[in-house]
Amino acid sequence: MSRVAIMGSGSWGTAFSMVLADAGSSVTILTRDARIVRQINEEHRNEAYHPGIELPGSVVATTEPARALEAADLVVLAVPAQVLRENLAQWAGMLPARSVLVSLIKGIELETMKRMSEVIAESTGVESHRIAVVSGPNLAREVAEHQPTATTIACDRESSARLLADACTTDYFRPYWTTDVVGTEIGGAVKNVIALANGMAVGMGLGENSQASLITRGLAEMARLGVALGADPLTFQGLAGVGDLVATCQSPLSRNRTFGLNLGRGLTVAETIESTKQTCEGYKSCEPILALARAHGVDMPITEQVVQVVHHGRSPKSLAAAFMARDTKRESVAGG
Repeated sequence: MSRVAIMGSGSWGTAFSMVLADAGSSVTILTRDARIVRQINEEHRNEAYHPGIELPGSVVATTEPARALEAADLVVLAVPAQVLRENLAQWAGMLPARSVLVSLIKGIELETMKRMSEVIAESTGVESHRIAVVSGPNLAREVAEHQPTATTIACDRESSARLLADACTTDYFRPYWTTDVVGTEIGGAVKNVIALANGMAVGMGLGENSQASLITRGLAEMARLGVALGADPLTFQGLAGVGDLVATCQSPLSRNRTFGLNLGRGLTVAETIESTKQTCEGYKSCEPILALARAHGVDMPITEQVVQVVHHGRSPKSLAAAFMARDTKRESVAGG
């Protein structure tokens, strides 16, 4: 039986703890909230994030990082992207020597424009073959309800990717592995931004044609950036690309879509943030994603418009207008 530390008690961290426990691991969740600790340990629930869902008995919780990390084979990082580095600064000295660090985080760091695996490597000194990424169409509530889904496990060493895949295979959760860490992370981060745009479209009353167009051209943006950074273009045709993109853009469970939906319906950014109870990675990550694209000469018009709306006060209506004002050209994922 593997020992797993889940560093973060939010919706996805809690849902993934269930997957790992159901696959046979002993899981300890780290949280700062003593109420969540008591509820998980005494009632096997995390009502703050998954009301009505019973957690496996092999999932426990603690507020003490050292206790969570003790003898852990897998250390699963499930905190917001913009606080990962500061948390790792506190945890790095407690990490077990041979543990594999697993990122569930779908974002890009502000200022540095770093992917989460790069932040992990810089903050801990851990070799890249001990850093893995999970990304795919994995809406946390559906996973917690044991609805069947698949995901991508990425690590630059095949044996590490396979190890993690084996550790999270259940009858409702099916992992596929890859060594394309860059593509997997870029897919996970950019899809949040496109989901914001699609949510705005829905909020403005635009129909399926508009949404399908946004999603498709969003996929092209995602692939262009990924390829420029060295990713395998085929990754974006898989679970970490189009699979995650469709789920996040279309589901009412998606925090990023909901954020955009509220903006499209007329709420201000401040009002939308106030009404959002969980992290919306696309809101913070859209700026460093755009900066990363510009640094590599990649055109990302939808991402650019999202940045204008959520950080510079432009109306969501301008997104649709800018999208339709694009020059006509040959359709191409790599260059169009």
